[in-house]
Amino acid sequence: MSSPSLAHPLTSLRVCVAADAEAAAEVAATRILTLLREKPTAALGVATGSTPSPVYRALARSLQSEPLDLSRARAFALDEYVGIDPRAPQSYRSVIDAEVTEPLGFDRRLVAVPDGSSADLDAAASAYEAGIDAIGGVDLQILGIGHNGHIGFNEPGSPHDSPTRVVDLAEETREANARFFDGDIDRVPRQAMTQGIGTILKARSIVLLAFGSGKAEAVARALEGPIAEASPASALRRHADVTILLDKAAASSLS
Repeated sequence: MSSPSLAHPLTSLRVCVAADAEAAAEVAATRILTLLREKPTAALGVATGSTPSPVYRALARSLQSEPLDLSRARAFALDEYVGIDPRAPQSYRSVIDAEVTEPLGFDRRLVAVPDGSSADLDAAASAYEAGIDAIGGVDLQILGIGHNGHIGFNEPGSPHDSPTRVVDLAEETREANARFFDGDIDRVPRQAMTQGIGTILKARSIVLLAFGSGKAEAVARALEGPIAEASPASALRRHADVTILLDKAAASSLS
């Protein structure tokens, strides 16, 4: 680590700057494993995309050397595309199965993903929110951050008390995710079902990761700009237990 964990000067956030993404992922994995050893029935909030992938790989490596039964742990995915076949490789159900459920030994019945293919999307969103509440909430939520500051698929303008719901995806988000659809933005869904910012803030602990210079501006706005709907991630400064894990490039715009 290039610096110790520090309390953010203006908020209760703890900001850690690691040498690289793999080092930051190891910190996150250690935090997750500590929780799961203490509470085998813990509920994790799991994100998808390139940012959290090193965390799941670090967890898998640790479990190979020090096995831990995770069959009673729960996981709730942050979001899912609307209208996508859950069997498609780009669906977040498929990604969670491949990166979390199978390699880490979760019971698939205890891994929930929003139902973006439901005939009644509003009812499915409400049911997903109720399912999180029914088990007492998420113990530790893993997050990435979009170039425009989104967390989950909560785009700029999302209310900070928003619940799980269907949202329209910003063109910037669709362009960024086109790489998962062979570079074809026309194949990227225009809507998603996402945990709301209010849902995310109900988690007992939150760990946000950001890597690369492309995320530096969004990180700086979230941590040092106004707490405002224009910067969804800035809402994290209202939470009592948030750790931000960055590589040097993602931290480069912080004052």
